[in-house]
Amino acid sequence: MNEENRTTIHVKRIYEAPSPEDGVRILVDRLWPRGMSKERAAIDEWMKEIAPSPELRIWFGHRPERFAMFTEKYELELSKDPIRYKRAVQICEMAVQKHVTLVYAAKDPVHNHANVLRDWLVHSCSPLQ
Repeated sequence: MNEENRTTIHVKRIYEAPSPEDGVRILVDRLWPRGMSKERAAIDEWMKEIAPSPELRIWFGHRPERFAMFTEKYELELSKDPIRYKRAVQICEMAVQKHVTLVYAAKDPVHNHANVLRDWLVHSCSPLQ
């Protein structure tokens, strides 16, 4: 992916209003967000398979002091698990064509898996093509 397309993968909390600038909205959580209707979520695709494993998610527990180790472990899952990797390739292919927004439900806008995923995708999309 060239430098110009690298900016086409964004991250947004599902509780924020959808906008046309979001492009393709992909929910990247394993569980459906509480209190969110499908209509209000305006999700184009739900890629629950790309989310961190339940074991990793529970271990992390949204504790900022574990975020660096969580990032390492999640990136390993993304690169080693064939299903997650296949989904990552699909996102990269979409991002070449249009804007992609990774949608998540976590309260913390910094210490969450969607940010890790976006950064990993931006770094990894070139070799995936």
